[in-house]
Amino acid sequence: MASMALKTILTKSHHRAGAVTVRNHPWSSRALVSFTPRHLQAGFRNGGVSTQAYDSAADAAKQGANDARSAGQEMKNTVANEAQSAAQDIKNKAASAAEDVSQKTQQAAGKVSETAENLTEKAKQTAQDAWDSVKDATQKIKDTVAGKAEESKEAIKENAEKVKRSMNTKN
Repeated sequence: MASMALKTILTKSHHRAGAVTVRNHPWSSRALVSFTPRHLQAGFRNGGVSTQAYDSAADAAKQGANDARSAGQEMKNTVANEAQSAAQDIKNKAASAAEDVSQKTQQAAGKVSETAENLTEKAKQTAQDAWDSVKDATQKIKDTVAGKAEESKEAIKENAEKVKRSMNTKN
């Protein structure tokens, strides 16, 4: 009897059964049936009742989708352009910084070269001054020694004359 009731219920409901549990108990003969509901689909276009409303809603939805798509594309392009511009700015700043470093390095190298030339010139001048001082000192020594030698020569001649006279007088 339970199977007959179940068959009647399934036939009348026009639903597909998801799970069926029949429980026979000595004191109770209940049957629990679970159904998966079928979705109702109605076509407005075919019905003709709201075709104009459906068309205007569909057109509005298409227009909204197109507007959203174009806004998204525009935003994407804007972000891409801004990112590209920022990247170019960074590239330009890096190139400018590199150029500045290069110029400062060249200037420093020029200053180092100039300083080296100045130091070389000063070293040459110092060496020349030292050479001149040595020459002057040598000439003074030579003059002094020559003068002393002349004096010594004269003194020796005088002493030799004195010795000769004294020997002649004693003899």
